[in-house]
Amino acid sequence: MTNINKNKIINNILASRGRLPHIKTPVNKCDEEGGCGVTGFMASIPVAGKHIYEPSVQMHNRGNGKGGGIAAVGLSAGDLGVPQDVLEDHYLLQVAYLDDTAIAQVEATNITPFFDVYSSEKIPTIDDYTSIGLEVKPPDVWRYFVRVRPAVLEKFIQANHFYDMDKRKAEDEFVFQNSNRLNQVYYASLGEKQAFVLSHARNVMILKVVGYAEQATQYYCLDNFRAHGWIAHQRYPTRGRLWHPGGAHPFSGMHEALVHNGDFANYHAVSEYLNQYNIYPQFLTDTETAVLLLDLYNRVFEYPLEYIIEALAPTTEYDFDCLSPEKQKVYRYIQSQHMTGSPDGPWFFIIARNDPYKDLMQLIGITDTAMLRPQVFALQERDDVQIGLVCSEKQAIDATLQSIAAEDSRFCPIADKYWNARGGSSTDGGAFTFTIKDSGKGDGSKKLVTQNKFGEIVQTPEGQMHFDVSVNISTVVEKNARTAKIEGFFHENDLQGLKQYCISEFTELHFQQILNLCHKIEALAGTDDDKKALAINLLTHLNDRIFPTGNKERSSVLQIIRESLTAIFKSSPKIGDHQNSRYVYIDRATRKDLRSPLGDEKILVVNAKEFEPEGKNCDSRLINKAYRLGWKQYLCYGYKGQRFTGCGFGPNSDEVRFDVYDSSGDYMASGIDGMQIHVHGNAQDQLGQIMKRGKFVVHGDVGQTFMYGAKGGEVYILGNAAGRPLINATGGPRVVINGTCLDYLAESFMAGDPLNGGGFVIVNGINFDDNGKVIDLPMPYPGSNLFSLASGGAIYLRDPDKKVVDEHLNGGVFAELTDADWKLIRPYLEENEILFGITIEEDLLTINGKQLPFNKVYRKVMPIHS
Repeated sequence: MTNINKNKIINNILASRGRLPHIKTPVNKCDEEGGCGVTGFMASIPVAGKHIYEPSVQMHNRGNGKGGGIAAVGLSAGDLGVPQDVLEDHYLLQVAYLDDTAIAQVEATNITPFFDVYSSEKIPTIDDYTSIGLEVKPPDVWRYFVRVRPAVLEKFIQANHFYDMDKRKAEDEFVFQNSNRLNQVYYASLGEKQAFVLSHARNVMILKVVGYAEQATQYYCLDNFRAHGWIAHQRYPTRGRLWHPGGAHPFSGMHEALVHNGDFANYHAVSEYLNQYNIYPQFLTDTETAVLLLDLYNRVFEYPLEYIIEALAPTTEYDFDCLSPEKQKVYRYIQSQHMTGSPDGPWFFIIARNDPYKDLMQLIGITDTAMLRPQVFALQERDDVQIGLVCSEKQAIDATLQSIAAEDSRFCPIADKYWNARGGSSTDGGAFTFTIKDSGKGDGSKKLVTQNKFGEIVQTPEGQMHFDVSVNISTVVEKNARTAKIEGFFHENDLQGLKQYCISEFTELHFQQILNLCHKIEALAGTDDDKKALAINLLTHLNDRIFPTGNKERSSVLQIIRESLTAIFKSSPKIGDHQNSRYVYIDRATRKDLRSPLGDEKILVVNAKEFEPEGKNCDSRLINKAYRLGWKQYLCYGYKGQRFTGCGFGPNSDEVRFDVYDSSGDYMASGIDGMQIHVHGNAQDQLGQIMKRGKFVVHGDVGQTFMYGAKGGEVYILGNAAGRPLINATGGPRVVINGTCLDYLAESFMAGDPLNGGGFVIVNGINFDDNGKVIDLPMPYPGSNLFSLASGGAIYLRDPDKKVVDEHLNGGVFAELTDADWKLIRPYLEENEILFGITIEEDLLTINGKQLPFNKVYRKVMPIHS
């Protein structure tokens, strides 16, 4: 198609929309409230709706009951009661009826005159909406499988001069405009709403309620309804009719569903931008404008996905300079045309879409350039199944995988790979897509391909085996030379020998043999408290360290190790039984038995699994009470996003130690004053806020706004920090980040002179390969805002090749690294070595096989002093 014809089609589409009825409504002020919860996954096989329920529940505390919804893409024809060709070729038009008396009129005005209706039915619901906690009755939803009548479509094409347009795409436009008319007449123009279109795509559906996302799955009976992709949203829109199901997420343009966490600061400008193209929002929410932008760029302008993402989240500053000249030229043009319509402020999108023209389905996550909202991506790949996930919180990803793995043994409850996107970056573009397409095997099976904004493939190591829990594996310990060796180490109380032996053996052993060794360790742990402590320390070390696993997936090895840890924790004497053990077990069911420690009791083993994530019945409140009763040491496991671990203990908690396992939640270690907290895995957002004193160790990554406003403390992070760590920190926090930070590290840092008691951050810029060997990251610090607006403190950056330049600093300045600086930071690197096994001489100071002086490896960044 020539550019002339293409421009003609675009102009004709926009002109035809100009003839649609609309009422230009005033822009409402947003309702000011915290962040939403968004979650989604895309799998190579259809997955039941019950599995979007679990992560939605996990992020229940991000909602407020005023709006929740779900969407599914790649539906099951059998579950819908239609042939596969009808599912793929017909439009699934779903209309929400708020007034049952409007059904006949809506059908008479907007459905039967224009469409051939293959089938129509009311979507099944439960009988009593109040039984699941809903206060507002959800709308009745009618589902119509339709195609535009040939004569109607021909008339539409002629009236709008769509002669050069693909006929099927013209049919898309008719459906889009028909829904617009229906919404205008029965929703946007009325005080008392009667009906609105939920979705009208091919192979996509949307449902939403005044409530929570999980209640939408319950009310509309989706537990066993199958789809390749699911997304969900908690809370309500930041504009529009906040109490109304029409205002809840997701929203649809044509063949997609979009949810978002955040709020557009320039909502009015985006709306005005859309008005220029004869597009007028009807639900008055920023989420609706986002999907209308997506539809404009995708279906009208027909931009490739990379250009759509660039139009929504422009690449700027140093990242733009890092692009190739060819890409800069294209991006500069895109920005010149669409910057005024780019959403500004905090936002993160999850989009589930069907592309019937390319025969693929996608789950897309896009983060704003300033990275003001949290997001975590994950990937799990097997030969026969794959799944990609993206959520506001990692714990929701884990909840999804645990739910699916419990039903299908091909999946593992632990992802193979977790990561964050850096908004507007030149490295990943701040966006990732999980695409489902035909596997090419000729049997109708699908495969999942993961790519970043630039089309670069993201994948897990190939050729590794998965642990199949469905195989009948005996729990009886098989006695052999290896178990005898383990028993000998336990007899000698040789923890170091156990660590070295297990790591070397796990590389070569089969899963059955590893499982047998772990069962032996469990059995030995049950003999006395000393052996139990040894077993916990050993398995925790194996959980925390990255070591070679041979041809076995690391996630599967971790699954076995963590199940053994759980078994040992759970075998501890119950709080109601006094068995003269150092370990005492408590969970939600036994919480009323909490008492002071007796005799030799020292360690409270807390199973957090069934506790509420926050509030008066949460595990954090229980642990606070336990502290007042005299408990000082805590082994906490079973976490499913529970928040505030370690908070509220008050000053001088120096004798307290937490060891935290599984999927812990936000705000851990916030405000602590003296205690130690060790997290054995990745952590979440808002950790260590206003931290005063103490020691905080994370054997993994941390999320957004880590140590916001911190005043002190000694902190060690094995992996990466997401965005905005240590903003507004003061006093003397001392922090080691072995990976990197996406951007905005130590913004407005006010930590005095590090050589005179002030604070600092060490960034090592390293990662680990699949065998646990330390390797350098391509860029020690990738963002453009290192130490912005800082007035005190320092950043010690491991950057032997001087890849970080002045453009990264945005307010800081490189300074001479002196002997006094090295004397200051070396003890922290030594402790880092003890905690994580990252050696100073071999791993940090050795560059290209040669050990260098510290001042040839590390650089110092100081605030600019006028």
